[in-house]
Amino acid sequence: MSASLRTHGMDGTLVAPDWPALTADELRRVFEQFPELDGQFEILTESPRPLSAAGVVKTRAGQVFVKRHAREVRDREGLLEEHRFLAHLHQRGAAVPRVLADAAGETAIEAGAWTYEVHEVAAGVDLYREALSWTPFHSVSHAFAAGEALARMHRSAEGFEAARRKIQPLVASFTIFAGEEPAHAMDEYLGARPAIAYSAAVRACADEALELLAPFYRQLKPLLPALDPLWTHNDLHASNLMWSEAADSAYATAIIDFGLADRTNAVHDIAHAIERNVVEWLALVANPDEPGAVPVHVDHLEALLAGYEKERPLRGAERAALAPMTALCHAEFALSEADYFAGILRSEEKAAMAYDGWLVGHARWFRSQAGQRLLGAIAQRADAHGGATQ
Repeated sequence: MSASLRTHGMDGTLVAPDWPALTADELRRVFEQFPELDGQFEILTESPRPLSAAGVVKTRAGQVFVKRHAREVRDREGLLEEHRFLAHLHQRGAAVPRVLADAAGETAIEAGAWTYEVHEVAAGVDLYREALSWTPFHSVSHAFAAGEALARMHRSAEGFEAARRKIQPLVASFTIFAGEEPAHAMDEYLGARPAIAYSAAVRACADEALELLAPFYRQLKPLLPALDPLWTHNDLHASNLMWSEAADSAYATAIIDFGLADRTNAVHDIAHAIERNVVEWLALVANPDEPGAVPVHVDHLEALLAGYEKERPLRGAERAALAPMTALCHAEFALSEADYFAGILRSEEKAAMAYDGWLVGHARWFRSQAGQRLLGAIAQRADAHGGATQ
């Protein structure tokens, strides 16, 4: 199975993986630390996601999900940040998978160049297993269900007061546009990441993105004090949900993959859900000079927000902040991916796709007529519900 494994490429194609697939020998060594899992096992599936190696494994205690990270990406402490959040959510009754601890009580297992984690398999059907980020829901009903699930998770996240995550690749943080001086915050963000800090190309794209995104920041700035800090998922694509059945009427049974989680705010998380599911950005990769040709699913947008507000009604300032936040939320993760590609994979080609194609390309799109139509639809919905006056 491993010899033929393909992962999701940056342009939507299937490509050879950046990381080797999980092997029986390494799983045996990991499972030796879990008495209930030690013994015969079978690798059932291999994940097509590109940033780590993972799969579902059948053990004598049932199926588990094993994920292996390069320690440069997630060391023990970096992974424990996610596990503490998941433990809080689980204790609050959220539909998230439980992280298993080994005989020593450890959930982040370091071995050589790798860090491993073992989860219970989340309940439900992995309906979007092959779906890439930036591809749409199968139905309006799924968009509504995703909104419901995100809102319920946000309610469960309340009371988790851990600080923002330490600096590491592949985290969707919110710092550059969270304060008074985005240009200064950008300097700090880049300066803390040596792989991209001294790149003239990254610096030029960062400056261009700041200019392109400045109007959205000006809209967001007066609303920032009303956005309460909250630990958030930051990657609620349909593929990070498990589903009740393979039908358009299915509801979400669990949220998975908290790798991008950080302390941001609820609006930031909703904006990411819009960015991940509503805009088909891969069309912009294929035709960067045709922003109007990028499909935008406004019906899914409305359903996602309606599902969210069924479970957790937004305050007026949150509604008003959502349009500018949707234009801004991609910036830090694009740079985080550039840091990963440049510093870990040593691929300038992939890094350029992140800092030029995604950071700048998406910022340009939001300034285009097509982008303005999407933001206008979000703002119109906020106005219909009372804007920032509530």
